Amino acid sequence: MIAHLRGTLVQKQPTSVVIDVHGVGYEVAIPLSTYYELGEVGSTVSLLIYTHVREDALQLYGFRTPIEKELFLRLISVAGVGPKLAITILSGLSVDQLIPAIRANDLARLMAIPGVGRKTAERVIVELRDKVAALTTQEAELAYRAAAEAEAADEAVKRDVISALINLGYPRPLAEKTVAAVLASESDHSTEWILKQSLKRLFR
Repeated sequence: MIAHLRGTLVQKQPTSVVIDVHGVGYEVAIPLSTYYELGEVGSTVSLLIYTHVREDALQLYGFRTPIEKELFLRLISVAGVGPKLAITILSGLSVDQLIPAIRANDLARLMAIPGVGRKTAERVIVELRDKVAALTTQEAELAYRAAAEAEAADEAVKRDVISALINLGYPRPLAEKTVAAVLASESDHSTEWILKQSLKRLFR
């Protein structure tokens, strides 16, 4: 299962993106809220991924924030709401708009979203009203945890590559400066890749 993608944004549309990871292009469906937060084509992007497996296809759905993905997962747990409609709902209302609408039993606001009829809106409200109450408080915790894990992983890679460069005879200050520059510009943060890119810079 693919749960996360980090790579270069090679195509960008309101409903989908293509992300290049190690030369492989992954097409990912996204809500508008994620589209607005993405950088320009050529920039490095990081998306949380939900992998939807069907008999005839494997589809990826991407989100910028943990709460977006969590709300998506809550939506597809509702009878009659599949991944495509869940993305449409998240495109029609942002997380900050959707959660209050569900909690306030705002049928009209949900039904204004294309593809959402009265029965679907009623099911979403009935099944999710209590479940979404805690999402806003969970967002900060999930975002902090994700950021902390990413930072810890980058620090571990940084230490390993600096150590390898020192063992190859490069002075520590030069090694630290080179690795920092590579980490800031490269989309792949694996030890092997960062070491390779650092050596390329040092050989110039």
